[in-house]
Amino acid sequence: MSKTSQHIIFDMDDTLIHCNKYFDLILGDYFEWMTEWFQPYGVTTEEVRAKQMEIDVAGIDKLGFASANFPQSLIDTYHFFGRIHGRDSSPKEEELLYQLGLSVYEQEIEAYPGMVETLERLREEGHCLHLYTGGETRIQKRKIEQMKLADYFEDRIYIRQHKNITALEEILGMGSFVRSNTWMIGNSLRTDVVPALTAGINSIYIKQQREWQYNLVELKQEPHNVLYTVSALTEVPEVIEEHLT
Repeated sequence: MSKTSQHIIFDMDDTLIHCNKYFDLILGDYFEWMTEWFQPYGVTTEEVRAKQMEIDVAGIDKLGFASANFPQSLIDTYHFFGRIHGRDSSPKEEELLYQLGLSVYEQEIEAYPGMVETLERLREEGHCLHLYTGGETRIQKRKIEQMKLADYFEDRIYIRQHKNITALEEILGMGSFVRSNTWMIGNSLRTDVVPALTAGINSIYIKQQREWQYNLVELKQEPHNVLYTVSALTEVPEVIEEHLT
């Protein structure tokens, strides 16, 4: 195969920049508060963790990556255990939980190792880079600006509250994408890999050591296009180069 310029679509959160670790930090504080408040009722951290994840995932399925979903999941979990154990809720505690949840979006942004080198190399090799991220425009734009990602993606930046096959197909329909020369790079099986396989484009799955439960789904379809799995962002250029050789 001749080396043809590729359209490479990157996910952002936990592909180019850290994200989940900040949620884990906030949840650590949350679990401490909840087990302290519900200690008389024998509520365990694992029980709180399981219920919060269930409520959080249900909210994302319904509302997409809305910023209010995470703090609301903390409050709804608090209400759930209050109801089943007969503990009255407190407006003060609810406000503490909501502000704790919102604070995850104020964390300092940190790039994954090799982010700049990876993007620089792919751009120098003549590939066209795109950024496709899920979340609210205001929050995601702040991350993009802090990381100066527009230097690499220019106007090819797509922010969607719902990140699924419908959103991906809309993006693919906006440009001159040749699907056999188009790649989706991301850490989420649910929102990156499965939509890419469904849309008939190539995909590189960056498997993280500790992944958010929401992202983990079973790959039911046999890929009719290219699917690679790597463990680091820096492996992406080599995979694409070898595929084109």
